[in-house]
Amino acid sequence: MKNSLRTIALWGVLLLGGGAMLAQLWTLYGIARTNGLITALASGQEVTLDKVVNAAPEVRLARAMVLKRLQRYDEALATLNLILDTPDPKLQAKIRYNLGNIYLHLAIAKTEAMAINDAMPLVALAKQSYRQALALDSQFWDAKYNLEVAMRLLPEMDKITNEENSPVNQKSQLWTTVPGFPRGLP
Repeated sequence: MKNSLRTIALWGVLLLGGGAMLAQLWTLYGIARTNGLITALASGQEVTLDKVVNAAPEVRLARAMVLKRLQRYDEALATLNLILDTPDPKLQAKIRYNLGNIYLHLAIAKTEAMAINDAMPLVALAKQSYRQALALDSQFWDAKYNLEVAMRLLPEMDKITNEENSPVNQKSQLWTTVPGFPRGLP
């Protein structure tokens, strides 16, 4: 009787261990597949949309960066907006940071084309995206730097659009016009 119980327990442990091993192998296969797709996207290889749609959010983020590099900004923005609800806060911060980068790039392009009225909402969207990234990851220095760039860009746009420099406008200027970075951070 004792031998049959030991045998059953041994087989149970063996089956549980085998099941756990198969689950780990499946997870590793998924990670390898995701890394392969990201590597393919980063190297410029064409990855079909059906592989990206069902892939991890990191793959979609990589695809959005490739689309940005190809100057297909609308598609990149759409791709990033689809993965905004990712549960990982660090990944969400990266997504929002990259959204801000696209908006800021478009705003700078509009500014260089002297379409200031079109650029102002894009700068506001970039600042909002950077702030959201910083709310998710307060140590995200790239987002802090780009937020500072966006904040410095907007007052410059206001100077271009406002032909007259009235005292009322000077009083309402943002702190970003002060040279240097804001104090208070370690």
